[in-house]
Amino acid sequence: MTPKELKAEMRTGRLALRDAIPQDTRIEMSLAMAEHAGEAVAFEPGTIVSGFLPIRSEADIRPLMARFQARGARLCVPAILDKQTIAFRELVRGVPLVSTGFGTSGPPADAAVLDPEIMLVPLSAFDNRGHRIGYGAGYYDRAIERLRQKGLHPKLIGIAFDCQEVAHVPDEPHDVSLDALLTESGLRFFASWIG
Repeated sequence: MTPKELKAEMRTGRLALRDAIPQDTRIEMSLAMAEHAGEAVAFEPGTIVSGFLPIRSEADIRPLMARFQARGARLCVPAILDKQTIAFRELVRGVPLVSTGFGTSGPPADAAVLDPEIMLVPLSAFDNRGHRIGYGAGYYDRAIERLRQKGLHPKLIGIAFDCQEVAHVPDEPHDVSLDALLTESGLRFFASWIG
């Protein structure tokens, strides 16, 4: 099997496991994530943090995002602009959410577009080296590359449930590894900046 085929097989298997978690259990697991990382991730007030609003069976990181906002973070979430591009629109209390593509919702097109310094990254599978498998469309990989071309180096925190871990992600040269990973069991560090 090619790395792409292996990734597709792992993606399908791990997302099926995630889908099988009962909704009330996912809520409890998501709240545990906020407890583990709410104070443990180091950043200065005014730091731009991209999160996401959950779709399908993703972890609901809104409680974590609220904790970060209470500590002074500026929040943004991705909006799909076209088949290649996501932009991170500022999430401001009271602004109505609209459909932003791929089943997601977020701020409308007139919201400020921000460059995240810390990114909370959804994923389908991960390994204990900090390698991830996304959803297959490459949006985050391209967004991270665009930020790096601007001289920015966002810190990447993967968001997943324990059941999404695999023994070894077949990483390729274009793949971007994580600085940390957050699951219901805790926050794992792959880089020293975070604590």
